[in-house]
Amino acid sequence: MRKIAFMTIALLLAGCATPNNRKDPLEPLNRKIYSFNDTVDKAVLKPVAKGYEKITPKGIRVMVGNFFSNLDDVVVTVNDVLQLKGKQAFSDAGRVLINSTIGFAGLVDVAGPSGFSKHDEDFGQTLGYWGLNTGPYLVLPFLGPSDVRDGVGTVVDWQYYPLYRTTDVARKNSLVALGGVDKRAGLLDAENILLQAAIDPYVFVREAYLQHRQSLVYDGNPPMEDEDDDSAQ
Repeated sequence: MRKIAFMTIALLLAGCATPNNRKDPLEPLNRKIYSFNDTVDKAVLKPVAKGYEKITPKGIRVMVGNFFSNLDDVVVTVNDVLQLKGKQAFSDAGRVLINSTIGFAGLVDVAGPSGFSKHDEDFGQTLGYWGLNTGPYLVLPFLGPSDVRDGVGTVVDWQYYPLYRTTDVARKNSLVALGGVDKRAGLLDAENILLQAAIDPYVFVREAYLQHRQSLVYDGNPPMEDEDDDSAQ
């Protein structure tokens, strides 16, 4: 689900994207998958998201977002530990504990206003932290922009994501669908900005994704890249 929400981040990086074909040797295949994802989005996801936004009060949507954010914090905490970020791991574990109890199973973000900041960590970043290169850029069906390293990271993160560990298949599938629709609804306004800002949306999303992931691995302070160096983190 992290990949579904990426478009918002891409918009924040408008104007920073420059051609980076050397990291996209699979571009012909990636463009086909991108086109497939776009078709599915226009035919199914976007209309459903619009309906969800129209009939669901904003307060309820906020609680739904908080619920899934709380589940994400479990994965974040695991990766804090794997990256040896002890203080941040303690803070993120505190977020999960506080929001899961006082926050009514995460429906209310009590931890944030109490000083427990939200962080973004995943196993793709953990692999980058320990020096593994990204590998080629890769567009995944339904999930969207990624690379080989982050694709592996996503599969590993699924093992720790609480929702995927439930044995009630019907409930799990319903919640996964709800989480996807809620995140897609949050991108409805941002999508219009993307379409206006990018001559080639595929290139724009690719470059924004690569730059954003590089920034996350280095906690906002990525090293200057050598244009002749293909081993970027």
